[in-house]
Amino acid sequence: MSLKITLALGGGAGLGWTHIGVLRALDDVGIEIAAISGTSIGAVAAAAYATNNLDNFEDLARGTNFRTMLRFMDPSFRRGGIIGARTIEKELYSYFGDACFEDLSMPISTVAADLATGEAVISTKGSIIPAIRASISLPGIFKPVNINGQLLADGGAVMPVPISAARELAPDCPCVGVNLQGDYINRARAMGVDSDRAKDPNSMKVVRAYVSLSLRNLSKALLKQDPPDVLITPRIGNYDMQNFTFADELIAIGRQSVDNIVTDILAL
Repeated sequence: MSLKITLALGGGAGLGWTHIGVLRALDDVGIEIAAISGTSIGAVAAAAYATNNLDNFEDLARGTNFRTMLRFMDPSFRRGGIIGARTIEKELYSYFGDACFEDLSMPISTVAADLATGEAVISTKGSIIPAIRASISLPGIFKPVNINGQLLADGGAVMPVPISAARELAPDCPCVGVNLQGDYINRARAMGVDSDRAKDPNSMKVVRAYVSLSLRNLSKALLKQDPPDVLITPRIGNYDMQNFTFADELIAIGRQSVDNIVTDILAL
């Protein structure tokens, strides 16, 4: 009988290609995934896996270059965000169509933040595309999504690694979390805000470092409060979250991250 786990895939924008390597490596060693919860890019990876679209998702990841990124940057002059979502929604529909959570091969959930209440909103029913759109809607970049009267945005602000949401899907299975925000020291070094800097960083790098630090600390606090049975923290701090062109490297790191800790998982 194979080991069954529930998986919590954290948010991290372009770093999310790492999840593909994690999923591939878990499959390779025969660990059965009973359920997945995902935040932001983790929500897309969860849906791709549960709809048997991981091959297509990986093809998209490996084929993404700066021209592709420009194609997805759909400038918006509407209130609520500077980038529209028409191209992204079209891509999501090409993978998932009108699929509902109830139609999937396994239970999954997506996490978004309610901007009015500050609470996490965990979606497990109905159409998956609006739920994914909400989960990836980084405030100020993408317009929030209105679902049942709730104004929803990127779930990373409330649950960057959705451990509790994953456990709710399969309470009897051990939970493995993937934290894409844990390698802050290398991220600070890559952005030139560490003690070895040759000159003062520009203001944008300072802001980005501050956001990364906030996400790292939020993840750290929530993981301490509700720790997974095994936590995977890929060493990806030297990669820019806003850059989606490093899929080959990130997928390989995702695989290696599982290989490094697979004995701990198999011991569950």
